[in-house]
Amino acid sequence: MDVALNGKGFFVVNGSNGPLYTRNGNLQILASGQLATADGFVLQNTEGKPITVAPGKAITISTDGTVQQGTQTVGQLKVVNFPATASLEKVGATCFRNLNPKVLPAAAAGVEVQQGKLEGSNVPVAEAAMRLVGVMRQFEMLQKAVGISSEMDSKTIQEVARVGS
Repeated sequence: MDVALNGKGFFVVNGSNGPLYTRNGNLQILASGQLATADGFVLQNTEGKPITVAPGKAITISTDGTVQQGTQTVGQLKVVNFPATASLEKVGATCFRNLNPKVLPAAAAGVEVQQGKLEGSNVPVAEAAMRLVGVMRQFEMLQKAVGISSEMDSKTIQEVARVGS
C-alpha cells in the first residue's frame, strides 16, 4: 500500500477546507473502501473524486498512478506540481495548503509513482544531530566569551572610577 513519488509533485487529498497536497504515500483503505493516507485524508483521482476500491482485495498502482484491482481500473491518482512552492503552508504533519489562489497546481510532468516504496527524509539524521551538537557547543563558547567580555568591562569601569590613594 506504500507509494512514493520519483520527481517533483504532490498527491492531492481531500482536506476539511478544500484540497491539500502531500508526498506522504503511506496509504490505507478506509472502511468505506476509499484510498486514503495514513492520516485519513482521502486521495483524489484525476477528476477530483475519491478513489474507491473493494476492501480486502490487492491493488496495484502503475508508474503513471493508475490504480487497478485485478484487471479492473478503479482510478488514477491525481499528482500535481506548483510553478512555485512559496504559496504552500504546512498543515499537520505531512500536508500543505495552497494559500494563493492565483498559483494553480498543474498536472505533474515527469513524475513516476513507485508502489512498495516510501519517501524518506532528505536529511541524514545522524549527520544533522552531529551538526546540531557542534552548533550548540559554538553557541556556548560564544556565550562564555560575551560573559567574560562583560565581566572585563565591569572591572575596567570599577578600576577607572577608583580614586588613587
